[in-house]
Amino acid sequence: MKKFLLPYSWKFAGVILTFSGTLLAVLYFWYDFRFSMPVFAVFSSFLETKMFVTFTTNFADDLILILLLAGINFIALSKQKTETEYLDTIRAKALVRAMISNNVMLLFSVLFIYGSGFIGILVINLFSFSLFYLCFFYYLKSKV
Repeated sequence: MKKFLLPYSWKFAGVILTFSGTLLAVLYFWYDFRFSMPVFAVFSSFLETKMFVTFTTNFADDLILILLLAGINFIALSKQKTETEYLDTIRAKALVRAMISNNVMLLFSVLFIYGSGFIGILVINLFSFSLFYLCFFYYLKSKV
């Protein structure tokens, strides 16, 4: 498992990216933070469906998701200071629990949440698996 993990130093970069994404999310939702820029889209379907086009759009929400995805995954996929064989076992247990929890959350959402609320759940699902993994990993690690 160790050869698939990022170096420990990437955990700090992950914390910085996650903090930046969280700060931008607060600004976005509470203070209506926006920033427009031209983007290239392979497929776009707003008022009309277009393929392979460039247009100007609010990039703040995309930037927030990019920062959160990169940051949380850097934290989740970085080695610990001291790696042991037991950490591999903890990682495996955390992965299984994260998958089960994420699937239960999605199943609950499919059954009981509709409309734009469900779209919000799908956006949260982009990084919920990694968050579940981190929670279970550090919980199981603290029990040792």
